[in-house]
Amino acid sequence: MSTAVAEIKAKIRELSLEDKADLIRSLIAELDGPPDADVENAWLIEAQRRHREIVEGKVQPIPGERVFANLRGRLKR
Repeated sequence: MSTAVAEIKAKIRELSLEDKADLIRSLIAELDGPPDADVENAWLIEAQRRHREIVEGKVQPIPGERVFANLRGRLKR
């Protein structure tokens, strides 16, 4: 580890939790790169499709509690 990185880490430890969280968000956004302009619209179209399927009775929604209970059970295996 370079001296510069060690110094930065030491300074980060002195930050408040709020400032650390803000820094982390900023660094992650930088690593992720620019947002995909079509993502928001694609999710909107997908949400509308799923809602329509529920309203039309094509799919049966599953309560969130059951979904999470199922996931917890699968993770314990």
